[in-house]
Amino acid sequence: MNSTIQKLAGVFGVVFILIAIAGFFAQGGMAMQPTDPALASKALGIFPVNLLHNVVHLAFGAWGLAASRSWGGSKQFFTIGGYVYVVLTILGFVAPTGFGLVPLGGPDIWLHCLLAIAMLAIGLTARPVAATTTV
Repeated sequence: MNSTIQKLAGVFGVVFILIAIAGFFAQGGMAMQPTDPALASKALGIFPVNLLHNVVHLAFGAWGLAASRSWGGSKQFFTIGGYVYVVLTILGFVAPTGFGLVPLGGPDIWLHCLLAIAMLAIGLTARPVAATTTV
């Protein structure tokens, strides 16, 4: 039986993969430089991306799909992933170029903040589905 959190992990996984694909197709989305959010290629014309950024989104998507196979995996995906996005939000203010690796500033800050809130809300409030028995 698939619980709600498992279904959500699958949806998040697919969305992350679609975002990665959009980033790869953004003009310059396959390049590593520049990482300055103002100069970087833009996915959907808004969010700065580069090759490593797209690979990270692809990895998060694969993680979400794999995690959707179990309740515990889904809970870990949302909880750990949410904390990762908290860190990325803070880094967007402190190091918008991601230390020269990944563009984290600009509109990505607010997207990462929204993802952190949503993922932590899902992960921290998830409760296991009670087992039902048939007589």
